[in-house]
Amino acid sequence: MPPEPRANLRLSGHGGAVAALRHAALSGRLHHGWLLTGPKGIGKATLAYRFARWLLAGGQAEDLSVPEQSGVARRITAGTHPDLFTVERRVNQKTDKLQAEIVIATVQEASAFMRLTPAEGGWRVVIVDGAEDMNPNAANALLKLLEEPPPRAILLLTSAAPGRLLPTIRSRCRVLPMAPLPDETMRALLADYAPELAPKAHNSLVALAEGSIGTALALAAEDGLALAALVEEALDAPVAPARAQAIADTVARTVEGADRFEVFFALLRTRMAARVRAAARGGKEAGSLVPTIALWQDFGKLEREVIGLNLDKRAAIIVALGQLHYS
Repeated sequence: MPPEPRANLRLSGHGGAVAALRHAALSGRLHHGWLLTGPKGIGKATLAYRFARWLLAGGQAEDLSVPEQSGVARRITAGTHPDLFTVERRVNQKTDKLQAEIVIATVQEASAFMRLTPAEGGWRVVIVDGAEDMNPNAANALLKLLEEPPPRAILLLTSAAPGRLLPTIRSRCRVLPMAPLPDETMRALLADYAPELAPKAHNSLVALAEGSIGTALALAAEDGLALAALVEEALDAPVAPARAQAIADTVARTVEGADRFEVFFALLRTRMAARVRAAARGGKEAGSLVPTIALWQDFGKLEREVIGLNLDKRAAIIVALGQLHYS
């Protein structure tokens, strides 16, 4: 498995996004807010940390790389660099569970951080990882920061669902779209990160993950190929109640410490989206696709609620399976 984005010095693909960030920085007109968009697991956070590392190290290499042994790289990996702050969902200290959303207190910490003088005389960088997870109060606090940015400070937002952000946040950022990774890049990464799998399994994962190496590796680690077969079964025809219960039991069961609920829902929504695209390309009327698109959105909300509120995963799976062919 690859290291976490803050520690991952390797970035595959995304040459256009790299060039855009570097050109903006070298032009002397670096925008104070950037929104990196694209599907989950393609490298948005990895690029955000890469650019932060390069900017804080003085910016030399064309590919935004920084030597692993440099002090900046080591401190960012350790989470101790004084000029970098990350906004993300945190663990609730009272419940010891991951928060369901990014809360205003975290954004307020980032605001106070950005208004300090850079500790090392360069920039202050805030990375908002998963910006769509901000609750309304947090989003409004971030908007104020974008409206009145301090000097020598930059915000790097990543989002797999930019449509969930306030339009005013999007309009105050320079949007940098990032595309899914090509199949050959995916195969090369899988060969490095999952060498124990056969080439046939790599090919299956590439087809399922649709350009997301994060998704492919999650599938590899959590019996994703078997879960994909269950998803296809559910999408092909209505699932009888007894069979829905059996599928729910299989998915909700934790195996070797791996929670497969998120993988199942990610696969379900990915395959739904793929079928909608195929139907649209085949000439199907847009109006007939609206119920499936609405259900896709509902499933995303259901998944977030189940995870954030620690609801019954088995019941959520049964509900979703029951809705598939009756939307």
